[in-house]
Amino acid sequence: MDEVPEEIKSERVSELMELQQSISAELNDRHVGQVMKVLIDRREEDYFAGRTEFDSPEVDQEVLIPVEYDLSPGEFYNILITQSADFDLFGKPFDPPIPVS
Repeated sequence: MDEVPEEIKSERVSELMELQQSISAELNDRHVGQVMKVLIDRREEDYFAGRTEFDSPEVDQEVLIPVEYDLSPGEFYNILITQSADFDLFGKPFDPPIPVS
């Protein structure tokens, strides 16, 4: 059997993750300044974590909103995307922060 050595496998995974990181960062940058419909999934320490109507849980980026805003998990909100990172978006409720039906 011609198995690929673990070291080579690890190097290849690292190369792919670097490529994916740059692709994700570029795609996320495009969302800054947009208002997006976001489903709040949960609260984690200083942020509510949610996802846009186009994203799948555990696969796509999350939208992080500071807990200073009064949001409820399980509700949709219009969120202004204010900043992006490699794998996440940051935002705040778009005035007025009323749940979207």
